[in-house]
Amino acid sequence: MRKFFVTFAIPAAAIQEWMAKVDEATRKEQSDKVMHEWQDWMGKHASSILDKGMPIGKTKRVMAGSIADARNDLNWYLVVQAESHEAAAEMFKDHPHLQIPTSHIDISDASRPGM
Repeated sequence: MRKFFVTFAIPAAAIQEWMAKVDEATRKEQSDKVMHEWQDWMGKHASSILDKGMPIGKTKRVMAGSIADARNDLNWYLVVQAESHEAAAEMFKDHPHLQIPTSHIDISDASRPGM
């Protein structure tokens, strides 16, 4: 089995638009629905999940000679195992995160860095 680092992203603009256009009660209802479906997905794939991950919050970017606040679209990570990169990607085809407009999931092969 190979290991894969999985990141979940939502463009910041999509979140800002959702916050501006959707009332608080509806946002809570939508968030609760996706979280329930996310938990169901995690249970369905529990045997393949090596690290359940955690939310990715505010970012600091370190560069030569500076540290600054930065924005990125990442909001969660997981580590999974699968027989192949394709098998890992297939696992996420029906993930509830993809219900969020313009969101995406990246699956990186952690068993073969740089390849």
